[in-house]
Amino acid sequence: MRAVRRYARRALTDRDDSSTQHADEAERRLLARLRAGDEGAFMEIVDAWGPSMLRLARQFTPSTAVAEEVVQETWLAVLSGLDGFEGRSSLKTWVLRILVNRAKTRGTRERRTVPFAALASEESSGEFDAVAADRFLSADHAQWPHHWAAPLPRWEAQPAGAVESAETLALIHAAIEDLPPAQRTVILLRDIEGWEGPQVSNALEITETNQRVLLHRARSKVRAALEEHLASAP
Repeated sequence: MRAVRRYARRALTDRDDSSTQHADEAERRLLARLRAGDEGAFMEIVDAWGPSMLRLARQFTPSTAVAEEVVQETWLAVLSGLDGFEGRSSLKTWVLRILVNRAKTRGTRERRTVPFAALASEESSGEFDAVAADRFLSADHAQWPHHWAAPLPRWEAQPAGAVESAETLALIHAAIEDLPPAQRTVILLRDIEGWEGPQVSNALEITETNQRVLLHRARSKVRAALEEHLASAP
């Protein structure tokens, strides 16, 4: 739920979350504990990251049971590979990359009929009108090309802190879940898990252009749902 709350604020403000940079001192301490065999440290990340890992694995596998197996396989791979982790990304990004690779392999083995790349190509093609074009600044805008021309109402100004309410957070979660598979996967990785564009493209084996289009369409649909909700708030 905290991840969805972060997304809500980002959708309202159009500001990037800088919390996904390379490992800070706290993460280095966590990594040291994990490498020392600290069971408590391992259980901390299992509890914190497990739900999002299962949700992500489910995007590539035919059932929840298979996704759960992928998550377990990922944890085993993480434990055996900790000494080889070089810190080029955050620890969580490294873990999720292992998960995605294993989930894709398992999904293929389980005979998932439509390759992800095919879904991505289909979902990023054709006309798209979830949000009117005049809602965005022009491509030649001096400072913010293609950004929203007008922000949503500030969540702080909404009655009873609308974006903080369970109802609004549930709406955002539902809007993400209702997205087509490829768009849902890309927005989960980019806006919920904090991956950078090239990381998503490489992990999903799609072009950077497809990744950007999928993300734009996903964000537009979620933002439209959030905007409608806030506009109707009493």
